[in-house]
Amino acid sequence: MEGIYRISLPVPYAIGNVNVYLIEGETLTLVDTGTKTEKCRDALESELSKLGYAFDDIKTVVITHHHPDHCGMLDYFADDVTIVGHPRNEPWITQEPTFMKAYEGYFQTFARQMGVPVQIAAKGPDVKRTLIHSCHRPLTKEVREGDIIEALPEFVVIETPGHASTHISLYRERDGLLIGGDLLLAHVSSNPLLEPPMYDEIERPKVILQYNESLRRLAEMNISRILTGHGEDVINVKELVKERLGKQRLRAEKVYDMLQVRPMTAFEVCMKLFPTLYLKQGSLTLSETVGQLDYLEYHNRIVIDTSKEQWLFYAK
Repeated sequence: MEGIYRISLPVPYAIGNVNVYLIEGETLTLVDTGTKTEKCRDALESELSKLGYAFDDIKTVVITHHHPDHCGMLDYFADDVTIVGHPRNEPWITQEPTFMKAYEGYFQTFARQMGVPVQIAAKGPDVKRTLIHSCHRPLTKEVREGDIIEALPEFVVIETPGHASTHISLYRERDGLLIGGDLLLAHVSSNPLLEPPMYDEIERPKVILQYNESLRRLAEMNISRILTGHGEDVINVKELVKERLGKQRLRAEKVYDMLQVRPMTAFEVCMKLFPTLYLKQGSLTLSETVGQLDYLEYHNRIVIDTSKEQWLFYAK
């Protein structure tokens, strides 16, 4: 695509390489960065060189969300580079100590409520351990729904939370192009990941509900192509959204059927849904499980007994 270059970078996660996008304009902009690893930086510098650029030529970096494979390399950019993203990124990308401590405390309480065994919960959330590959860099410009980024005047920011509450996408109306981060991937479902409440919030985000709403919004838009954060472009947007929403509903029904047999903790449901993965990918599988329970609760299909430390979920 003229003036937009996809660069695939190696990251230390099972999902495989991350896609970042170099966009030519009056100045040079990079959307997403890859992880804070020398291997990733070397790969970016090599690919930039093939395009006739150097690392220091980049003047603006936009991050679609706060996960380390999309923002980790921010620390490598000069102080005068403009860093753009949703305001909810801030405590994650700076790894602000008060927030991180509160996150750890929230996770331990939440893990007990969900029935996670003490020996597993003691390891802490998987997501926190991935922050070793992230950055300690604040935003210099916050953007919200409908904003235009100065370096990318053809694109409008749309808020697309779900996979992360920080998630934004960039939409170019004239040709229906969307730079979509991890919102909708061609080869794998982009799981909504559990997050704690922010400073001014009481409840955690119900990420699967946010994610489904973001997907439905995509299906209503005139999108010709999504440049994705992993894998190939998505062009069959409406069909893929329908497929992903359908699979999510089927998994929720599977959870409901389990709870009709007997009430369970979230961790017991997680073990049944992911018998070979729940120990290896604890945060991911628990996020998926709690998401399905949130979905069923929202649709008034289950009730939750919160009278004891370990919450029990009942089918209605």
